[in-house]
Amino acid sequence: MRRRITIPLVATGAVVSALAVAAPAQAHGYVSGPPSRQALCAQGRVPDCGQIKYEPQSVEGPKGLRSCHAGIAQFAVLNDDSRGWPATSVGSSVTFTWTNTARHATSNWEYFIGGTRVAVFNGGGQQPGATVSHTVNLGGHPGRQKVLAVWNIADTANAFYSCVDLQVGGGGNPSPTPSP
Repeated sequence: MRRRITIPLVATGAVVSALAVAAPAQAHGYVSGPPSRQALCAQGRVPDCGQIKYEPQSVEGPKGLRSCHAGIAQFAVLNDDSRGWPATSVGSSVTFTWTNTARHATSNWEYFIGGTRVAVFNGGGQQPGATVSHTVNLGGHPGRQKVLAVWNIADTANAFYSCVDLQVGGGGNPSPTPSP
């Protein structure tokens, strides 16, 4: 009798364990346009990014951080400003598009330059769509800028982080246009 119960329990435990190990990591979200640092890595536009190349949507950490890598050591490359991240040229305003691979109920989305919040969008505790776009006025921040985009989840203590390198219209030293 004991054997009839033990063998099915052990078999069930083995199957459940195997499925848990084989299941892919739960995905979440990142800024895909203009391309964030993790999007650039996933596209192969920046070499030697490590694991982030395969999981750009996984930069998740506690709310309130101000780092590109959310404190995750294996994604530390995202914080390395010396890597020559390509900057996307934009006008005085830019539309950020999030790709949400797991759509969590949202508290808000925040955008920072140099530790200063430049925009916030209320998520109302609702589940967002597969993509979400926000237009942010960056007219007061001309030149090369690193924007930290944060997606704050409503029902957990976590957020998702993306850094986007921009050349905001009119400022800085953009590359000259070649003469014909």
